[in-house]
Amino acid sequence: MTTIDFRIRAAEVLRIEASAVAQLQQYLDTDFNLACQLMFDSKGKTIVSGMGKSGHIGSKIAATLASTGTPAFFVHPGEASHGDLGMLSKDDVLIAISNSGETAEVLTIIPVVKRLGIKLIAMTGNPQSTLAKLADAHLCVKVEQEACPLGLAPTASTTATLAMGDALAVALLDARGFSADDFALSHPGGSLGRKLLLRLEDIMHTGAQVPKVPQNASIKDALLEISNKGLGMTAVVDDNGKMAGIFTDGDLRRILDQRYDIHTNRIADVMIRSCTTAHAKMLAAEALQIMQSKKINGLIVLDEQNVPVGAMNMHDLLRAGVM
Repeated sequence: MTTIDFRIRAAEVLRIEASAVAQLQQYLDTDFNLACQLMFDSKGKTIVSGMGKSGHIGSKIAATLASTGTPAFFVHPGEASHGDLGMLSKDDVLIAISNSGETAEVLTIIPVVKRLGIKLIAMTGNPQSTLAKLADAHLCVKVEQEACPLGLAPTASTTATLAMGDALAVALLDARGFSADDFALSHPGGSLGRKLLLRLEDIMHTGAQVPKVPQNASIKDALLEISNKGLGMTAVVDDNGKMAGIFTDGDLRRILDQRYDIHTNRIADVMIRSCTTAHAKMLAAEALQIMQSKKINGLIVLDEQNVPVGAMNMHDLLRAGVM
């Protein structure tokens, strides 16, 4: 059996596609600015359309636009000719994708688009094509060669088109002042949403589940509280119920060699007074960063009066999908 080193061809593919993307910078001309301005000023949505591989890329571009602050969706040009053009309105912008600029299914819908007064952005590899000439703004995605050795399968050209779509989306994101919170609102079900939206009040233990003992309690009482609540720590509160300190599993190991009597010594004698705490509205991701930087496994959550109202640890963050 002949041994083939598939990496040789793969390396060539990556070189060709990387070069295609790098060369796109020369096409960031006034038409790119115009395309962005048309989408930025639009009171409607951005519709993306394309056939075949261009359609697959167009679907991804629409999804990226929609998740970064530019309302968008994909319409198949074949379906558009049979009723789906009803999805478009005069306030919309259409991005039509065709590497040749002569795709029949795409060109068929352009007269209707023009009649509706919809602004047209074309993405083609041929600035002299019919589609490019009909467009209000043309984004050139021309490549020197496809990565396919036969020069037939769209490879470098689709990569370049996808990259140009990303350039549009990110340029608009920046212009709109789109924030991480905005991004999270369109990703509530995924890990990004959990990291950006979830707050401690959503996952913390509350009420009787919060481990806490009075400062005149014995060390033994504190250890029982830690064991019963299962969070590896307990808050220590003063006579007014306010946070006075904390005692953790790690602190127990610290005092073992100091000959404290767990039955008679008070927890106030061994607790940590200057401790890191949190508030209920704190993002879970922020709490994770604090715990990692401080090398601690849990946090007591305080209200505005410094009273413990919640508690959580790394296991809670893990269960919530934050880490």
